[in-house]
Amino acid sequence: MKPTLLFLILCLTILAGSGCAGQVLPGELSKVFPFIVQATRTPFLPVPPTPSPTVSPTPTVAPSPTPEPVREVLAWADASLPPALLAGLNLPDGVRLVSAPEQANLEVGAIRGQAEQGVTWVYALVAPFPTLIDNVSLEDVQRAWRGEETQPFGGVPLRMSAATRAAFSAWWGPAASGQADNMLRVESEDSLLESAWAERPAWAIVPFEDLTPRWKVLSVDGLSPLDPQLSVRDYPLALWFGYSASDPVLTLLNSRLSPGGSLFPAGNRDTSKMTVLVMTGVTALARATASRMDLNGSTYPARDIGDWLRDADLTHISNEVSFNPECPLANPNATSMQFCSRPEYIELLDFIGADIIELSGNHNNDWGRQASSYTLEQYKQRGWLIFAGGANADEARQARTIEHNGNRLAFIGCNPVGPESAWATQTLPGAAKCDYDDMIETVQSLRQEGILPIVTFQYNEYYIYKPSETQQRDFRRLSEAGAVIVSGSQAHFPQTFEFYGSGFIHYGLGNLFFDQMDIPVKGTRREFIDRHVFYNGAHISTELLTAMLEDYARPRPMTIEERQLFLAEIFAAAGW
Repeated sequence: MKPTLLFLILCLTILAGSGCAGQVLPGELSKVFPFIVQATRTPFLPVPPTPSPTVSPTPTVAPSPTPEPVREVLAWADASLPPALLAGLNLPDGVRLVSAPEQANLEVGAIRGQAEQGVTWVYALVAPFPTLIDNVSLEDVQRAWRGEETQPFGGVPLRMSAATRAAFSAWWGPAASGQADNMLRVESEDSLLESAWAERPAWAIVPFEDLTPRWKVLSVDGLSPLDPQLSVRDYPLALWFGYSASDPVLTLLNSRLSPGGSLFPAGNRDTSKMTVLVMTGVTALARATASRMDLNGSTYPARDIGDWLRDADLTHISNEVSFNPECPLANPNATSMQFCSRPEYIELLDFIGADIIELSGNHNNDWGRQASSYTLEQYKQRGWLIFAGGANADEARQARTIEHNGNRLAFIGCNPVGPESAWATQTLPGAAKCDYDDMIETVQSLRQEGILPIVTFQYNEYYIYKPSETQQRDFRRLSEAGAVIVSGSQAHFPQTFEFYGSGFIHYGLGNLFFDQMDIPVKGTRREFIDRHVFYNGAHISTELLTAMLEDYARPRPMTIEERQLFLAEIFAAAGW
């Protein structure tokens, strides 16, 4: 050990042992021992003691249980589901319905808005056929739903089935309580139509699939489910239904469905199954009507109602006068009852979209049978269906069938009154003479084949609303045989209607394009155009379009006041 270090240790020991250490002032030690450096004094900062951590044993993590695979889809349908939709569910193997939601792993019911896994169900606001009201606001419908009095039907309760009430409750909230003083009445589906007819005025909401011609379909805010161009997104009585479940359940469901398949049916309104047919009364492009066409152009008569005719899928025209290249310019003051039409007038039939030409009229041979043959050729060149007349008697009496959107319709008609010169013979053209037994047999045979027969008559003319006893007898015979529609094409004066058996009879539609301006009696200006709707092989509705003849040639839609007066009179004549 070095001497210096040994000496230092010895001194420090002596100082400590002598108690002199406390007498050495700060800094003096350094004077005695200059090689010692004193540290700078630091203020005391208390620091709480850090507790010793408690060491817990590491827990043992149990493995998550593996969920059992979904082996079956258990579907529960809530009360809002329409019965026809429920009955139409596609339930493949491994998918079944259960009675309680707690048993289910998939729920089916109302949804807000459209969804990929959904279906649309369309309803119609309806009233008995002889109803003057055409349109109701959604606000008035919902006021009745809430049990509040509404204007259109003067406080009459809105009717519906319990199933329809359940469906709309999911969308509109709770309905009226159903007490007698409320505006909502729940009835069985089977009695709804009959009770509404018995207690007119009446109105109801029914599913689209329950439509029948005895119901008049009312527009809601101007929209009708009978319009093929309707967007159901905009229609206030279209409801959406869907289903929800966990991903594993949906995966299993999709694996059980056929490729591209769905749990739901296609819906209750498919426009690819709908056909709209308009039927009209007398067309005679002669005399004053023809004169106006010479002055204003051949399409002038359809200026105001052309859309009614063109918008239909099938347009029927009963043209009673043949086209003839030798026909002179029309004389509006002519008194002759021998009629012809100039060839250029056929442009009118092209313009309105004619598809079906009835030839039961008694003026087609007025200028000779050669004019009839020329006219038949014009029709055939255009591909139009021709019935109730033809190149000979056999052709004239044949039923003519047409298919559209799966709806198979057959047209057959005849002329029972002549004159004999108007009828087709075995070798010459003309109208079909009525053979009722043969027609009845044909109609029955068509129905057995699933074809819907439509029968027309060029009957005796009556300038009154009501049919004669013989007219009623003959029209009813064809309705009894199975005709879905029996229509009088002869009437210059519109006649009334009836539902007979399962068919609709309109005894006379009035003129379409003919010059009778309240001549020979007041009322010949009034006209019907019947808009018949077929769906999925059935006649489901008839809408009455009403027009008023102007300027001896040009029908226009009736005003609301004209229409209501006209319909009130003709419904009364029907005993409604």
